[in-house]
Amino acid sequence: MNSDITIAILLGGASSEREVSKLSAAGVLGAVKELGYKYKLIDPSYGTIQPESDDEFFISQNFTEPNSRNYLNAVSSHLFDGIDVVFNALHGTWGEDGTIQSLLEFRGIKYTGSGVLPCSISMNKIFTKVMFQHYDVITPLWKLVRKTEKVDANLLDELEDIVGLPCAVKPNNQGSAIGLSICKKRSEIESAVCEAAKYSDEILVEEYIAGYELTVGILNGHAFPPLEIKPKHDFYDYTCKYTHGMSDYEVPARFPAEVLDELKKKAILAYQSINCSSYGRIDFRLNNEFVPYCLEVNTLPGLTSTSLLPKTAKADGLSFVDLIEHIIKNSLNS
Repeated sequence: MNSDITIAILLGGASSEREVSKLSAAGVLGAVKELGYKYKLIDPSYGTIQPESDDEFFISQNFTEPNSRNYLNAVSSHLFDGIDVVFNALHGTWGEDGTIQSLLEFRGIKYTGSGVLPCSISMNKIFTKVMFQHYDVITPLWKLVRKTEKVDANLLDELEDIVGLPCAVKPNNQGSAIGLSICKKRSEIESAVCEAAKYSDEILVEEYIAGYELTVGILNGHAFPPLEIKPKHDFYDYTCKYTHGMSDYEVPARFPAEVLDELKKKAILAYQSINCSSYGRIDFRLNNEFVPYCLEVNTLPGLTSTSLLPKTAKADGLSFVDLIEHIIKNSLNS
């Protein structure tokens, strides 16, 4: 019975995606309650001294100085005693980069989502692209720029030669479109690199693929119907991701069946290329000739009732609560 199982829901954290994590955790919490599991909320950024009520966990509070010792103290403490499985609703650094996964494995605690290596690879966009190339997953051309590099005429010449214009400039290890810029002119690249460098020591400058924005959700190796994202801005930025009404979504996406089938095949290939497990979401740009370019793998995609993965699951006949149940059962049975 579910009432015999205790789930720890990890939320918040100390990354730039702290508030996004709380949104996912709220969705997961609602489903866990409906499914009848016992639960405990844990925010590792607080260490061993946790909020006393559920509501306090969701109060807006930014952590500008992450304390890694708090994570270590929390996971090694009594907080995780008697936990059957951890539902990881953390996002960003230390949550989906393999760090918290490593700590949980040291404690011998089961957790949702992919393991240490897939999470660490997927959080590093360059490493992910290298794996894509090895497994023949088409991905936009790119160049890595380090924070310490001077964005001078020589570098701009090289970028224009390799990736062309327009181009996307983004932190190498961030999510939620944080620090992302689309540069249509050469003169915009330097400021875009500076913006991305606020969040990462490595910056990815990537070929921009004109066309369509799509994503494919995956559960247990099964690809859900592809979803098209139609942002109100020029691209799918943070505002369009998390502000109601700033994007429209169409699932299944209205493309020929063979195009959708190819997207699903490429999504599974990308998912397998970094050895993901349980669930994930794969993001694509589809060019005007309907060629899919894989952008990245999300090992811990958003899990609110209106997030993209649940939308794709719903289009395949799986409710949000059922999706959460499958994810929990995957971990319990692993």
